[in-house]
Amino acid sequence: MKRLYVKFVFFVLAALLPPVLLSAGPRQSAAANKPTPAASKPSPAASKPAPAQDLTPLKSMGSREAPITIEVFSDYQCPQCRVFYLDTARQLMQSYIPAGKVYYVHRDFPLSMHSHSREAARWASAAAIAGVFQTTEETLYSKQDQWGATGKIEDVLAGALSPTDMKKVRTIEATQGTEIDASIAKDMALGDSRGVNGTPSIYVFHKGQMTPLPPGGVNYSLLKQYIDYLLQQR
Repeated sequence: MKRLYVKFVFFVLAALLPPVLLSAGPRQSAAANKPTPAASKPSPAASKPAPAQDLTPLKSMGSREAPITIEVFSDYQCPQCRVFYLDTARQLMQSYIPAGKVYYVHRDFPLSMHSHSREAARWASAAAIAGVFQTTEETLYSKQDQWGATGKIEDVLAGALSPTDMKKVRTIEATQGTEIDASIAKDMALGDSRGVNGTPSIYVFHKGQMTPLPPGGVNYSLLKQYIDYLLQQR
């Protein structure tokens, strides 16, 4: 973790160094890694067919033409994921994302140590299909202590969504389970291919390069410095 942090800080401070030094950074080619519908392989353990609908765009924010893509492998029951979402991601959603500078991609990576995280991912995916992903994501993180202790995810969401929207989400969760499970498995397979073993795991794509950020997330102030540095390279 220490070495990854040092590398990340190197990028943040790189604007102060001669450009030739940038070639020593930790970035790697993202030709086969940048989030696209065909970027990941199906999970070897999944016997179900690939989903007819790619759910990734439904769980993403911003313009796909943005110069920077931030991809986050997250677990809704993970305390650090909650901190990253509430303290960092939400500020991105109020600044760089609506400005067309960042495309933000959510990837499901429920950890086995969290007993309700996969169920939460299923409800969030159903909400994405219903068109209410942002409200659902906000609720799952802000009310994490509540549903994490009881497992009553449906009740928590029912208190945040309108009756009409909640009815849609319930119907989708009950009838499109195969598609939802395949989408979660696809995200996890992509994470496995990159060696993800904890959450949040965050990747930044810029000019064909992929940079993994330090495990456990970063605060908004530091991420802002890094984003601003990358934007200066356009």
